[in-house]
Amino acid sequence: MDIPRQIAPFLSQALRRFPAVVVTGPRRAGKTTLLRASLPHAQYVLLEDPDIQDRIRRDPRAFLDSLRPPVIFDEIQNTPQLLDYVRTLVDARPRKMGQWLFTGSQEAPLMQGVTESMAGRAAILQLLPFSLKETDKADPLLGGFPEVVLRPRGRELWFSSYLQTYIERDVRLITSVRDLPAFRRFLSLVASRHGQMLNKSDLAAPLGISVPTISEWLRILEMTGQIILVPPYFENFGKRLVKSPKVYWGDTGLACHLLGIQAQAELDRSPFLGSIFEGFVAAEILKSQVNRGKRKELYYFRDQQGLEIDFLVPRPNARFWLVEAKASKTVHASMAAPMLALTRAAGDRVTRRLVVYRKARTGPSFTALAKGVEALTLDQFAEEINRG
Repeated sequence: MDIPRQIAPFLSQALRRFPAVVVTGPRRAGKTTLLRASLPHAQYVLLEDPDIQDRIRRDPRAFLDSLRPPVIFDEIQNTPQLLDYVRTLVDARPRKMGQWLFTGSQEAPLMQGVTESMAGRAAILQLLPFSLKETDKADPLLGGFPEVVLRPRGRELWFSSYLQTYIERDVRLITSVRDLPAFRRFLSLVASRHGQMLNKSDLAAPLGISVPTISEWLRILEMTGQIILVPPYFENFGKRLVKSPKVYWGDTGLACHLLGIQAQAELDRSPFLGSIFEGFVAAEILKSQVNRGKRKELYYFRDQQGLEIDFLVPRPNARFWLVEAKASKTVHASMAAPMLALTRAAGDRVTRRLVVYRKARTGPSFTALAKGVEALTLDQFAEEINRG
């Protein structure tokens, strides 16, 4: 099934304006499919192929000379040295646009190579798994990875294979993790803290490893696009604030798999339902930003007196939305209280206050809350967050 990606128009613009384009994002988010659909006649080179890697190591210039642009290089993090040689070809024909296309699953190491080799020559885009704006088949249980969304019956096998590939390729390529079984347990432990404030000591103790090791492993998850760290909002509005970020898995389907949740009925009964739903809303906000070519920017608010707002979403002119994510199918006026309390301190900088909840199969999809607070189903919120 061909599902158009929301970022496609921005990719088309980049292909017209830059000699090279780099698309980053988590493994299996659909980067290769996106590029091949945008440039169906481009030559395709898979850089995970050992034979290709050997040819590049032995004679990179001869390898490039054998290609006829436009060329898609898939998983450039496997041969980052190729960027230096592509740069010389770009400089030789600087007005030839959309000739060199790259995908990469490891954002931080890849970005360092692009910054050093392709500065000013390459457009950088990020592709995340499917959003609700792209397909209504994405949901908190399945997440948004294309292969899971399109073939949900095979989700458990797919996620198991994904984790094995991720650990053996992406993780090992970044750093030498000596204890892979401990790293696998670490992934499940992070899933059990999904939606909570990050406490590295709390993660280190059950695994019997050091806090610096936890910091390194979290860095790996973040740079490979597996987790979302949502920082606290930095303005205090006259309040004393907490300083720790909240941690979410970027894909709630993968989080459910790590938690052993295999069916919607299990998720409905799970104590993780609220945090899984909250994480799905966080991912939708970030997807709405990167899919429109904007930088990711999302915060939460919590002060030391216990006032907490799930998300603050920056908007133009230093304003923001307040968003509360509730897994309930029924909304109540009490859900609006934290947002109203913060609004009194933030003043006219708050432009909208939204409670996002799960839509019931029957009954109205909207329930009036306090004045100035809107209640939106998840689908309605996906439409609103993608406007403008």
